[in-house]
Amino acid sequence: MTQYVYGKNVVKQLLQDDKKIYEIIMAEGIRDTELVDAIKQKKIPLKTMGKKKMDTMLSGNHQGIAAKIDDYKTYELEEILESVPKGKMPLLVLLDGLEDPHNLGAILRTCDCVGVDGVIIGKHRNVKLTPTVAKVSTGAIDTVKVSMVTNLTQTIKYLKKQGFWIVGADLENSRDYREGQYDVPLVLIIGSEGFGISPLVAKNCDYCVRLPMEGSVTSLNASVACGILLYEIHSKRHPL
Repeated sequence: MTQYVYGKNVVKQLLQDDKKIYEIIMAEGIRDTELVDAIKQKKIPLKTMGKKKMDTMLSGNHQGIAAKIDDYKTYELEEILESVPKGKMPLLVLLDGLEDPHNLGAILRTCDCVGVDGVIIGKHRNVKLTPTVAKVSTGAIDTVKVSMVTNLTQTIKYLKKQGFWIVGADLENSRDYREGQYDVPLVLIIGSEGFGISPLVAKNCDYCVRLPMEGSVTSLNASVACGILLYEIHSKRHPL
């Protein structure tokens, strides 16, 4: 199966990574000779199209360019675990009910930056790998392994048997995020935008951490919270 992904940065990253591209569509009137030259150099079929037709064909801000590629690959959880470099302390992110593709794209981008070994999402009631996710991730959708699982709770129990500690981001029954123990194989759980971590998933966490809220706002965007926590884990594992 193939799909169209769009946005200048997305297409440029695909070209840079030598990813298989079946064709590129560019809106009439786009003036980017450097990009056009790169497309022609790689001998990728290029066709122009009216902007209105592209608007109908693609959902989202395509910026006048789209590339036809294979569907994004997902991995079995065992594949992700086996791919962790020898001697590296494993770090996974599990998303419980995340629905916004912009949040998933931003989380993948941060995961790439801090060296997360894989992201786990549910097959049901979770956002999937879409062109919007690809665009926001700015290429990280191709560098961070993603596994789709049927049952998050059973997955958590399996990972515990593999020696992972399960840490949820939640306000209830939690400790300050700076008090977490992060020098162990770790799974960080981020909940949905509106409801946080589901009760059953929270019940299976070893402990939960919270970010202090000093103002009138009571919660952070899911991708922002995930970014703060991942960098806290990174700083604890790689002190200056």
